[in-house]
Amino acid sequence: MRRILLSTAKILISAALLYLALRKVDLSELLSRFTVTSLFWIGLAIAITFLQIFIGVLRWREISAQCGAPLELARAMRYNVIGSFFNQTLPSAIGGDAVRLWLVARAGAGWRAATYSIFVDRAIGLIALAILIVASLPWSYALITDPHGRSALLLVDFAALAGGLGFLVFGALKWHWLKTWWATHHIHACAVIANRVIFSRTRGPAVAILSLVVHVLTVVVAWCVVQSIAAPVGFSDVFQLVPPVMLITMMPISIAGWGVREATMGLAFGFAGLAANEGVNISLLFGAVYFIVGAVGGLVWILSAEKAAQGAAPLGVPE
Repeated sequence: MRRILLSTAKILISAALLYLALRKVDLSELLSRFTVTSLFWIGLAIAITFLQIFIGVLRWREISAQCGAPLELARAMRYNVIGSFFNQTLPSAIGGDAVRLWLVARAGAGWRAATYSIFVDRAIGLIALAILIVASLPWSYALITDPHGRSALLLVDFAALAGGLGFLVFGALKWHWLKTWWATHHIHACAVIANRVIFSRTRGPAVAILSLVVHVLTVVVAWCVVQSIAAPVGFSDVFQLVPPVMLITMMPISIAGWGVREATMGLAFGFAGLAANEGVNISLLFGAVYFIVGAVGGLVWILSAEKAAQGAAPLGVPE
C-alpha cells in the first residue's frame, strides 16, 4: 500500500507540475519550428546520450571493481541501457538504479556488493555535478540577476556539495562504532569505498574525468535540442543553467523527473532573463530524447537473457 501511495503521489506531482509548465508553451508553435535539420539535431542528441551511457559504464566499472562486483564491459553497458528504460517507467528519476542493483546481484555479485557499487556510483556522480556547478558560479551569477534565483542556486548547489563532502569525511572517520552499529555500518562502508576510489592514484583521475564528461554531455544533449528548434539561447547559457536543473531533477519526487524538470527549467530561464517558455520547450524535447533512449533500453530488456530467465515473475527489487 505504501508503494502504491508513493507512486500515486509522484504521478500527481509530475502531472501538476507539467500542467503548470505547459501553460507557458504553445505546442503548435513549437511543432512549426521542426524541420529536416531538426531531425538531424535530435538524432545527434540521441547518439550523444548513448555515448553518455557508455562513459557512465566506464566509471561504474571502476567503482564496482572496488566494491567486489566486477563487471564485463558488454554486461555493464547492457545493464545501464536497461536502467535507462526503468528510469523512464519507475516512479523516480533514479529508478533505473534499483534495477541495475537487482541485475548485478542476480548475476552473482551479491546484494551487498551490488548495492555498494550503485550507491557509490551515484554519490560520486552527485559530487562531480555539484563541483561543476560551483566552478561555473562566477559566470552563473553574472547570468542570473534575479536575487531569488541566485539564492536558490547557492542553496541547492552548496547543499549538494556539503552533503557530498560530508559523505567523504564520514568515510575518513576511524571510529570503530561506525563500522559495527547497524545504522551507520553500510553508509560508512560506501563512504570508505568512495574515498578509496576518488583518492586513488590509478583510479581517481579517470573516475573524476569520466564523471565530469558525463555531466558535460548532458549539456551537449541540451544544446542539440536548442539547435533543433533554433531557440535563441547560447551554449554558455545552457552550460550554466542545465546542470543546476539536473541536480534538482535528481530528487525522487516525480516520474523520470517529468514536471520537476520543466518547471525548474522554466524558472531558471526566467531568472536568467531568457524566455521561460523556451526553457520549457527545451526541457520537453530533452525529456523526449531520454524517453527514446529509454525505449531502446526497453527493447534490450525484453530481448535480454535476464528477462528470459525471469520469465513471467514480477520484478522483485528489495526494500
